[in-house]
Amino acid sequence: MDFKKLPSRPDPDHYKKQAKEVLKGYKSGDLAVLQRIRQHLPRLQKATETELRSSRFVLADAQFVLAREHGFESWPRFAKHLEALNRVGSPVSKFESAVDAVVAGDADLLERLLRENPDLVQARSARSHRSTLLLYVGANGVEGYRQKTPKNAVKIAEILLKAGADIQAVGEMYRGTTTLGLVATSIHPLIAGVQNELIDLLLANGASFDGAVAPDYTGGSIVNACLANGRGLAAVYLAKRGARLDLEGATGVGRIDVVNSFFDADGRLRGNATQEQMRSGLNWACLYGRTEIVALLLQKGIAVNERHRGETALNHAAVGAWVEIVRLLLENGASIDIEDERWGGTPLSWAVHGWFHPSPEPTGDYYKTVSVLVAAGSNVRQEWLASDKVRADSRMLTALQGG
Repeated sequence: MDFKKLPSRPDPDHYKKQAKEVLKGYKSGDLAVLQRIRQHLPRLQKATETELRSSRFVLADAQFVLAREHGFESWPRFAKHLEALNRVGSPVSKFESAVDAVVAGDADLLERLLRENPDLVQARSARSHRSTLLLYVGANGVEGYRQKTPKNAVKIAEILLKAGADIQAVGEMYRGTTTLGLVATSIHPLIAGVQNELIDLLLANGASFDGAVAPDYTGGSIVNACLANGRGLAAVYLAKRGARLDLEGATGVGRIDVVNSFFDADGRLRGNATQEQMRSGLNWACLYGRTEIVALLLQKGIAVNERHRGETALNHAAVGAWVEIVRLLLENGASIDIEDERWGGTPLSWAVHGWFHPSPEPTGDYYKTVSVLVAAGSNVRQEWLASDKVRADSRMLTALQGG
């Protein structure tokens, strides 16, 4: 969550003046201010430009926008938080110091704060996500500037658990998730090299797969949540640790034995397996390079060009640069320049994006993938060829030029 950072001793008058500036900006038609209002004021989020400009907007609305930008549900709660931060030794001030210690990996400071204030381990943030100190270890769903994983995150988590942290405490981000759900779906523990170790520690201390993510999010499956958030390695690891697999999850982690168990002898879905799970699974199989499973689902008759949640299988195969899957989809009738419904991107533009923005997870061969798509007739945008970034990469330029 991209909440704005607060100083340790904020001046409440400064934020009152800021709210007045928001109101002034609205009245003058400032585009940046209008965008802030649209983003943070629910009643105007879907308003047309005309409706936004002509709506009644008063100081209380401006204060609400400012509060939401800092992660608070209302101006009174925000104002109360500012006041508490300015009282030396207040519970809020102590909690914020402890959060900073967690995020920075300052084990000595964290242990001292917990000795002096044992109740901190059960305290929660005043921000809308309501995180405990342990939930902050997940580096996910909290304020953006605190989404960091120190190298000693496992030690930090051990300190909190020893102090009595509730391992099943649920934060209000993503409609409700535990520390295990946050750790498994976050990129930051992966980059820090401690994701699996944190998962092991949490499971060893009683963390449950059930309830790790909200029931109405990816079917309540932590494996599916990882797949949907780009954490394919964590999904595979959780499956090995015994996390539940439905058809979607089994497809995404490459468990063809489990996938086959969801089909009867006539190739029809059995049990509680659904077409929705199969369509999601196809996208994840394409994204994470599960060639054998993609071939199986195509054999089962899945529609190769269907936009599932706005995106096609070829989009996912291209951004993952899995050239064999790209070829397989094209051989089975995938449309070369079909656009996704969210970004309006073709499979080739997804591949170019993936090449420009390398993932920390395994990917395929972007040079070969782009070359295959270009050879198949995909439209090459002139702005790509003219960009400095492409021209500085001779392999990308060659691939886009069909060389």
